[in-house]
Amino acid sequence: MEYLYYLANASLTLRVVQYLHGRPQMPVSFVTVIHQIDGWVVRIKLKGQVSPQVDGDFRAFLNELGISYEPPMRVQMALWSLEAGQCPVDVMRRYQVAIVSHGSPEREEIEAFRQQFVRGLGYCPETLA
Repeated sequence: MEYLYYLANASLTLRVVQYLHGRPQMPVSFVTVIHQIDGWVVRIKLKGQVSPQVDGDFRAFLNELGISYEPPMRVQMALWSLEAGQCPVDVMRRYQVAIVSHGSPEREEIEAFRQQFVRGLGYCPETLA
């Protein structure tokens, strides 16, 4: 099973990661987090099927935070490349996307990205709030 959502800011993205950490019954294979100028793309891939109840609850949670996402071809190619095992740095260069995290969902990676980005800009844009 796979979930692909678009979220408005870093706080919502962190809530998704916290949700997954709080539910060990969700057999997460990997989570990919991509930052874009106007928001965040989060892809959650599960190792197998979950019950309709767990799936429904998770979709309801994701729908409260963001919207289901149909990525443009460049982002889709980046997602496929990551799933195929290509190095995130190579994928970022090739497809010009900012991959914040890929693999096990880690709050620290998202927080570090947010802090570095804000430090570089000198202010905090809405998407990094």
